[in-house]
Amino acid sequence: MLEAMSALSAKLAEYGFESNDDYDYLVRCLFATPYTGIRLLNIEGDGERRKTAFAVALARALDYPQILYHDFTDTHPPLPDVILPPTRDELGRMEPPIEPLDRVVSEACAHSEGEPTALIVDQLQAADFREHLRLYRLIKEGIWEVRGAPYVANPRHLFVILISKAPIYHSLRKEGFRLWIGRLPDRRTPFQPADFGLGPEAEAVFAAINRLFELFDVAPTHGELARLLVDLRLHVRTLEHLRLSLYGRLESVEREQLNDERTQDAQQQLLDTARAWLLVEHIEYGTD
Repeated sequence: MLEAMSALSAKLAEYGFESNDDYDYLVRCLFATPYTGIRLLNIEGDGERRKTAFAVALARALDYPQILYHDFTDTHPPLPDVILPPTRDELGRMEPPIEPLDRVVSEACAHSEGEPTALIVDQLQAADFREHLRLYRLIKEGIWEVRGAPYVANPRHLFVILISKAPIYHSLRKEGFRLWIGRLPDRRTPFQPADFGLGPEAEAVFAAINRLFELFDVAPTHGELARLLVDLRLHVRTLEHLRLSLYGRLESVEREQLNDERTQDAQQQLLDTARAWLLVEHIEYGTD
């Protein structure tokens, strides 16, 4: 899994999570450091479902053949592939169906016996504290018990990702590597024309773009800016067009920012420089 770490950001983007932040160091800490228990990643932050998107993309980017997911806030969890008939205990009493968490974790343990398996447990703040204790035992001992039957995980194959809006059980938290996923990337990249295969004729446009982003206090990704540039070249002709594209293309831009008087001049400057850029292209290349 570690051979392609240099391309991790590209693979994360391929699987739906694009960010200016670099997570190579995280992967090294998780997988290149000796560890005796089950490897655990605790994801915290204010990114809402952005945390979930990162967890799923990371598991896919690391080429885990088995990825299992449980959400404690899901009131209608998916049905199992095989629905077993009701069972009775030794006294003949009808036993309740297996809880979704027990089903998912026991499946993860079983899969880990034969191949790398990622288990994502989401919205842990909604779980009963006893489930925190059971997850702690899973991480420390590699055992998940369901109605007295132990399911043993292979620590060489199982990777657990926990996502919570609130602090989790202290001991469980200490067993993992903590990662913060925010609503906005921590890293701001001042993009230049060369980053998109453009020449010096686009420098004024990028200066206007970077100034506007500073006023917005946002850090768009390469992919977001690439799509915005397409709009600037092909579609944006008015200030309203520009605002629609800024809101439509950049996840971190809020509508209030577009209507803020303090950003109006910068928006107009971007529109004017984009028009001048298109005029230069029209003259140089004879485009229609």
